[in-house]
Amino acid sequence: MSFRRALALAACGLAGGSVLFSAVVVGKQPGRGSDTDPRQGSSSATVPPASTAPPAAAAPPGLLLLPPSASCPPAPGWIERPAANSGYWDSNWDRREPLALINLKKKNEETGEEELSSRLNHFKAKATRHIFLIRHSQYNLDGRADKDRTLTPLGREQAELTGKRLASLGIKFDQIIHSSMTRATETTEIISKHLPGVKKVSTDLLREGAPIEPDPPVSHWKPEAVQYYEDGARIEAAFRNFIHRADVKQEEDSYEIFVCHANVIRYIVCRALQFPPEGWLRMSLNNGSITHLVIRPNGRVALRTLGDTGFMPPDKITRT
Repeated sequence: MSFRRALALAACGLAGGSVLFSAVVVGKQPGRGSDTDPRQGSSSATVPPASTAPPAAAAPPGLLLLPPSASCPPAPGWIERPAANSGYWDSNWDRREPLALINLKKKNEETGEEELSSRLNHFKAKATRHIFLIRHSQYNLDGRADKDRTLTPLGREQAELTGKRLASLGIKFDQIIHSSMTRATETTEIISKHLPGVKKVSTDLLREGAPIEPDPPVSHWKPEAVQYYEDGARIEAAFRNFIHRADVKQEEDSYEIFVCHANVIRYIVCRALQFPPEGWLRMSLNNGSITHLVIRPNGRVALRTLGDTGFMPPDKITRT
């Protein structure tokens, strides 16, 4: 999200007149105890009464004048946005934060005191989840129906290279979950030959679609509003269902492969990192690429690779 866009969003909800924001340098602000928190900046807003608002004029140096037409885009109902997120990490993003799962009002009958520490341990995850998001290989764009959109000969080569790359990592993968669309299913079949014994699961949740209206918009791709409404909720459901910290019963780290589509992967990456999901179209992913997300037991998320195809010869790389 651009600086100008961010200021426009911050100005939403202020009534009447022009809004002036002071351009300041973000410096260290006092924190707790002797620590400092460099993440907080400051800004000042002046909203003159409607009856005394001065005529429009050029903004003085260091000030950005937002036009009265600046508006807040409505957020889809399935996207939860904290009222005052301000760029801070939401530790309960997957609704599995231990402190949010216990009943603080429940008392120990014998001592009358809360055994908070022991109860928290009961809900704490112990293992790390490694999520490998694979984009399907190149496919036949001329197919009218999904069953006709099979992999091209080059696409099959790409899937072989991706499978070899995953096998070379020396990891014991737990499962492969893939989109039920033809190009993802065929990519999975080829990859799985290099990972014998790893079970495969098909799901409709990971099918390609329009997750959320991108910002900034693009001229060459404009789905109908109903497509965002239908696909967006499904892809968000895929994120909530598959992307979260490990279950408390999981003792060892897990390694899972998800074979799906560019739009789905880009949206998942934005949501997992708590970036504005509208920015998903600012990223590009090659066919057969590998994106690696790590979800720690405490809920922290790290992106280790995004769209890696460095294992492919240059003449085998495509992005269709």
